[in-house]
Amino acid sequence: MDWRIIDYVRLLLYCKIMKRFLILFICFLYPLTSIAQDLQQAHIIEQINKASAQMQSLECEFIQTKYLSILNDKMVSKGKMYYQQADKLRWEYTIPYTYTFILNQNQVLLKNDSRADVIDVNQNRMFKEIARMMMNSIVGNCLSDEKSFKTTVQVSGADWIATLIPLKRDMKQMWNKLVLYINPDLKVVYKVEMHEPSGDYTIIDLINIKTNNKISTEVFNIN
Repeated sequence: MDWRIIDYVRLLLYCKIMKRFLILFICFLYPLTSIAQDLQQAHIIEQINKASAQMQSLECEFIQTKYLSILNDKMVSKGKMYYQQADKLRWEYTIPYTYTFILNQNQVLLKNDSRADVIDVNQNRMFKEIARMMMNSIVGNCLSDEKSFKTTVQVSGADWIATLIPLKRDMKQMWNKLVLYINPDLKVVYKVEMHEPSGDYTIIDLINIKTNNKISTEVFNIN
């Protein structure tokens, strides 16, 4: 009997056993890792929801950069944003043009230098979805909207990053995904990425964020 052949056979058997062991170990470890990730995500979303429930108001400046894939160019605009719980939002562009979007309960005001239009969101499903998404994205409530988005949350450095994949047809036509960057200390969104099916995408940076300051009711005046 050639002992070298026997040793070779033993080595093959050992390798097969170790391979099976590794496969079983990975199969056992993967659910534990998945469960840990799910628990972490649920904990983060719970903290954000709790903070948004306690947030009475938020105001900030923003820089919006839209990247155009076809032209290989970008457009930059700036403005101010005001939010008041739970159904008031003012999104006002000031540079390089003036344009104002105001949501006050069930009404939306769209205003530029030449005209102003008031829309009842209950009469326009698309506007209702956009208004609701804008409102919920600002405070992070959209993370719990399982009917509208498939959401994953991860920790990256000092940030929480939430990726939202639209589930509704109307939303899919506008965006492939939304990415929210959240400050873990303040529990507020400070950057939003909106990726479109065309390949264009928009990044909105929120700066000089102030929470729970008193905001004049005139800021949200529709008339």
